[in-house]
Amino acid sequence: MIDIAKEAAREAGKVLLQHLGNVRHIEIKDGQELNLVTEADKESEQRIIEIIAARYPDHSFLAEEGGTVQRASDYRWIIDPLDGTTNYAHGLPLFSVSIGLEYRGELVAGVVYNPVSSEMFTAETGGGAFLNGNRIVVSSTAELSRSLLVTGFPYNVKDNPDHMVERFQAFLMNARGIRRLGSAALDCAFVACGRFDGFWEVWLNPWDLAAGAVLVREAGGRTSDFEGNPHRLDVPQWVASNGLIHDQMLEILKHAAQ
Repeated sequence: MIDIAKEAAREAGKVLLQHLGNVRHIEIKDGQELNLVTEADKESEQRIIEIIAARYPDHSFLAEEGGTVQRASDYRWIIDPLDGTTNYAHGLPLFSVSIGLEYRGELVAGVVYNPVSSEMFTAETGGGAFLNGNRIVVSSTAELSRSLLVTGFPYNVKDNPDHMVERFQAFLMNARGIRRLGSAALDCAFVACGRFDGFWEVWLNPWDLAAGAVLVREAGGRTSDFEGNPHRLDVPQWVASNGLIHDQMLEILKHAAQ
């Protein structure tokens, strides 16, 4: 199934690269002016589902742009065909394809693909995490003050900031640096391979996290909600780290919201 996911991600990446810099239609989703969708999102999603469904016609799908199919199957594919649509719509070449796989409600595999750099991140339960076939592990940074973190801003930030500014400021004062890339799937992949030491964000969807969660876990990291509970896809609060700085991040998140 990993091989099928990789094939689907590569084909979706080709679609995205074909449209990059030449997006003709940009729509606003759910009445949120920051939540965009393009024709490339939809075409990429269609291609992914076509490839996977051709091999596994009985599987279920949960996809961001409406390609959701619920069947009586133990397997469900969770798909973000273009994670980083705002970047993409502006011609910024920083985005990804994310494909996660659930078996009986448990995440068991994930693929995150950056078509611009041709970096393919893959992981499956018990099998480790890989970048272009080479095993990856999280960083060994044990102190928050020496950590490089990454975060994202939710689409509904203007209506529901949820202490985002306070938390950002607190981390800014306690970490070595913070970046904001615009693709949660890449953020998780970069934590998994040690480029970042930790990641936090609020108001994320299952397709933002499914593949990245498996990557971080299989690379030796830790994921949770803001309370430290094991993360679930139906909980929009998300913390991922190398594990060593995780409790320190939770303390920052707790006190900054008080």
